[in-house]
Amino acid sequence: MEMHQIRYFLAVSRTLNFTRAAEDCHVAQPSLTRAIKLLEAELGGDLFRRERNLTHLTEFGQRMLPLMGQCYESAVATKRLASSIKSGSVVSLTLALSRSVSMTLLVPPLTELMRLFPSLELRFHRGAAAEISEALKKGEAMLAIAGPLGESWERLDAWQLFTEDFHMIVAAGHKLASADPVRWEDLRGERLLARSYCESTSTFAELVRERDLQLTGQHTVMGEDDLMQLASAELGIGVLPQTTPCSDGLRRLHIDGLHISRTVYLYAVAGRERTAPATALMKLLRAKDWTPHLATA
Repeated sequence: MEMHQIRYFLAVSRTLNFTRAAEDCHVAQPSLTRAIKLLEAELGGDLFRRERNLTHLTEFGQRMLPLMGQCYESAVATKRLASSIKSGSVVSLTLALSRSVSMTLLVPPLTELMRLFPSLELRFHRGAAAEISEALKKGEAMLAIAGPLGESWERLDAWQLFTEDFHMIVAAGHKLASADPVRWEDLRGERLLARSYCESTSTFAELVRERDLQLTGQHTVMGEDDLMQLASAELGIGVLPQTTPCSDGLRRLHIDGLHISRTVYLYAVAGRERTAPATALMKLLRAKDWTPHLATA
């Protein structure tokens, strides 16, 4: 199997027209057709069904398409990486992360990634769902790790990593610190530390309103560390993801009857060329066992 055969196959799959695919690949149509036939013979099945001016993928071709795409992307990324190493240039990878995804979760796979690519430079973009989605669209980030983006863009691929619950956070000296679970009525008069960048805040606030609980008010924070600092000083109570590490000065509590959870995904743009480090990180993240983080949270 030759790489030019795969490139021709992907071009025909994209255009569903042998003439246009040959033009896109800057090759004569007979040469492209011959390469496709050789590929079909090697794979042992027809990739396309040709009906006069109508060309479309066979079921076999549809099953081969994602594998061929990954193969070609990996080959191109490997070639680019080799060229970068030979020229002495530094390879970089930008990741878009939700503000509520702890870096602690990513340290093991990132450590392994750096072992594989010692000259790699990592860049991180933190943001809310809309900001992460926009970073992917504009190509400012190659991969993203976040909860649901609320995005229906057809080119957005998503792979589920793990699902986690949310817990209430209070200072160790808070009057509720020894209560687990906490009763809803015990929250009367408390001040909420609201995370404006996370959907769980609005969900929790709505549950409070449904129960007609009178909170003192709220402080709005823009980061997990800020929330924990304020909670430690007993300036309010917060709600944090299960996998967010908390200091010894805080207590993680359940609220009776509260069930807020989210699924964290790995995101990438379908069809966009990926570097070898990006491809490697995707494999590391999808193969990772997240259970220990959830069990010890």
